[in-house]
This record gives sequence, C-alpha cells and structure tokens, in this order.
Amino acid sequence: MFANLSDRLQGTLQKVSGQGTLNEENVKEALREVKLALLEADVNLKIVKEFVDGVRSGCLGVKVEKGLNPARKFVQLVHEKLVEIMGTDPEDLHIVPGRMTRVLMAGLQGSGKTTTCGKLARRFKEHNPLLVACDVYRPAAVEQLKTVAKQVGVVCFEQGTDKDPVEIARSGLTYASENNHGLVIFDTAGRLQIDEELMVEIERIKGVVGPDETLLVLDAMTGQEAVRVSKSFDDRLDLSGVVLSKLDGDARGGAALSLRKTIGKPIKYSGIGEQLDGLELFHPQQMASRILGMGDLLGLAEKAGSVMDEKKAKRLQRRMGSGEFNLVDFLEQIKMIQKMGPMEDLLKMIPGIGKFSDQLQGVGKETQRVAAIIQSMTVQERYDPTVLNASRRRRIAMGSGTTVQQVNQLMKQFEQMKLMMKQFKKKGLLNPARLMGGKGLPFGL
Repeated sequence: MFANLSDRLQGTLQKVSGQGTLNEENVKEALREVKLALLEADVNLKIVKEFVDGVRSGCLGVKVEKGLNPARKFVQLVHEKLVEIMGTDPEDLHIVPGRMTRVLMAGLQGSGKTTTCGKLARRFKEHNPLLVACDVYRPAAVEQLKTVAKQVGVVCFEQGTDKDPVEIARSGLTYASENNHGLVIFDTAGRLQIDEELMVEIERIKGVVGPDETLLVLDAMTGQEAVRVSKSFDDRLDLSGVVLSKLDGDARGGAALSLRKTIGKPIKYSGIGEQLDGLELFHPQQMASRILGMGDLLGLAEKAGSVMDEKKAKRLQRRMGSGEFNLVDFLEQIKMIQKMGPMEDLLKMIPGIGKFSDQLQGVGKETQRVAAIIQSMTVQERYDPTVLNASRRRRIAMGSGTTVQQVNQLMKQFEQMKLMMKQFKKKGLLNPARLMGGKGLPFGL
C-alpha cells in the first residue's frame, strides 16, 4: 500500500547522503521532497505541516560525527515522526479470561466489516467467540456472517432479517451469557454513506450491548474520506479504535498516516486480503520502518511464528544441520512460506532488500515452480534425490510444466543449500530460539 510513498521517501534520503552537515539548505530541499511525498500519499495537510516542522527543528545545526552519514540522523528523525503520527505502541484487544468481552463493529457498507468480524473471531478463537448478526438490511449479510463463522469454526447467532437489530443484539447477549462465550462480536449494518438513521440505530445497539470495545472498520482505499467518516462515527459512538481493511490494496496510505492525529484513536489492526487469517496487529514502529525501507524483521518473525510451531522448528533445525534435510522438508518449508503471504512482500521486510524491489518481481512464481517440480516427484525421489536419472528428470519436467534444465538447476541449488546449512550449523547459526524465541524462520532466515 505504501509503495509510492516509500519510494519517494527513500529517494529523498539517498539525496541527503554525502553531506557533511545537516544545514538549512540541504534540509530544506529534502523536506520539500518529503512534503510532496506525503501530500501525494493523501496525508492530511495539517499533519504534513506538523511533520515537516518537527523534522526541520530536529535537523538544523546537527553535526555529523566523522565517518557517519548525515542521512542516518535524517532517517532517524523521519522515522520518529512517522511513529509519532501513527501512534507509539500496538494496541490489541484486552480480553480477560473468565469475563465476557463485548465488541461492537461499525463501518460503512463495503468496508469489509463482516469479514473483519470473522478475522477477529479467528484471532481470539481460544475465548470461544460468538458472532451476532445485527445487519438485517444488506442482502445476504446474515448468510455471509454464518459462512464466515463456519469457516472460522465458531458460532453465529442470528434471528433472520425481520426483527429489530437492537432486539437481536439483546438476545445475542443473553445467548452468549448462557453458553459461556468469552467474546461477543456484534456485526452491525452499514450504509453507502453516513446518515442519521444509521447512527441512531447503532447508538441504540451500543446502549443495549455496553461494549468494551467499539471498533470502526475503514477501507484504507478511501483516502482522506476515511478521516471524515471516522470523525463522524467517533462523535456519536466514542470509538476505542480503528481497523484498516484492504491495506494490501493500491491506496496511497494517507488514511493510515492521518487517523491517529485527527481523531485521537489508535489503529488497532490492519486487514490484508480476504483470507480469514489476514488480520495483523498494527505496529506503528514496524510500519514506519517498512515505509523507509528499513525492513521489518519482527513482523517477519511474527508471520513465521504463525505458521510454524516450536516442535516442528526444532525438528527441521536438527535435520538441516545433520545432512538429513530432504526435498520433503524443503517442500514443507515452501508451503509454510506461501502461507505467510507473497514472497516479494516477505523479502521486502528484510532490511536493505526493499531497494531491490524491481528485482524481486517474479520471486513468488519461482517459488511456485520449485514446489511444482518437487510435487511431480514420487515419494522415493523426494526422500532420495540420488535416484533421479535422466528419464526420471524428463518425467518430472513434463509433470511440472518445466524444463529438464530447470529441474537440474533446482537439484544443484538444493545440494548447495544442504552444504551451506551444515556450515551454518557448525557456526551456531541454525538456532530457532536465537532467531525468534523458539519459533524459527523458514529457510533459516
């Protein structure tokens, strides 16, 4: 989502490089570029001015120690201000075991509110969530929530579309209490635009529910309109936070950089894609690092931890270092990486890789090709690649839609990787506990 903003800011930071001092002239030129980049990203004008003034005051007169690049200080200040705009710390839902937590979801039609309800339920599934269908107006809204609940494996409470949404919410609350649900998520109706009828109804539902959290789901692609919408909802509902959906879209990013400052409420989560595992805790510092091309190893580690358990990581660690690592293990890692998201996006989270974004295009397809080659092998061939003679390789190439040369190249790279893993093992570099608290990173990243 922040690709254009990121490119512009990184280009500006490179221009600052090579200067001996951060003086008024070079700071002014760099900040002019930063200002344009933020405005093009649809960031609120008042916030842009505050941002630029803050960086300027922090830069002027700063002496750069011998051997250090002045861009480092400039980057530090820009990073600090980006974090300040988006909020300093991530803010998850606070759920107390043994006590029912009530979450009221609000938003305009088409914002992804119903899907977000399912994503939240999946994130907190251990608390036995209940989804309550209070949207009786949008066609198939109740059926959509029921489908989402089934996919997540939780209960959906609904009473059709002929009953008052306020009474449905009241009944849902009673049902949750009687059936020991620790988390209740109320999916309310949206409109194509804000109107008095919508606000009155959701205010009535809030009065009955008494929510611990009132979350507004905003489509990140609506730009600065998201600020106006969020302010209107906050004035009537006193929001506790915002969920930015479709953060993987083509939006310019201004909404995310403006919301915290304009309404004073945190962005709690970011929604990525339509899959129900596509909900991430919004980390301002990590997001600022990504925008500036500084990578996001913590975010990468969290993604890895979500698809790899500790026992599996330790087993793979032993195999990788012992020489027993085979194509079955390799395929397993590829599948885990694919669960984490597009390969190109994962690589950009590694510090220093973002600047080579043009060269990363096609990495995902290459990973898919490798998986196809391995999947075209027999079980024996995966466990013992030494049996791969010329005829077997021709069969595998035909079955995977590749060439014999590509099959040969994969096998050569696989053998080289095994040798490299042995060397890493000797140096103590294949320790999942050191990498990310016992979870490990696929491919030993």
